[in-house]
Amino acid sequence: MTEAMTPTALFKCLADDTRTKITLLIVREGELCVCELTAALDQSQPKISRHLALLRSAGLLMDRRQGQWVYYRLHPELPDWVTAVLKDVIDANQQWLQDEATRLCDMNGRPIKQAVCD
Repeated sequence: MTEAMTPTALFKCLADDTRTKITLLIVREGELCVCELTAALDQSQPKISRHLALLRSAGLLMDRRQGQWVYYRLHPELPDWVTAVLKDVIDANQQWLQDEATRLCDMNGRPIKQAVCD
């Protein structure tokens, strides 16, 4: 991350419903791959990848490749306030993400079944 995350930059990243859900699911799960996000959000891989690229270029997310999958997580150098805001939003809005969380947990062929689904 080359520049500090500002409130304006954060809220611009989250101004789109899909990007907000991607970010909150990643915060909730810790790390997700593109295929998990496409299943959870029931959207095409190119659309999810486009949103992920924007979130990555803004410095909110970081990726890593493992075999055939690319995994995304929050950038570890984000200011503490960003993580705190995102966790507060998740805590206050579990129902808003329920459909996506259910689809993620029910995903066939999921690379790693997270404990949160058990």
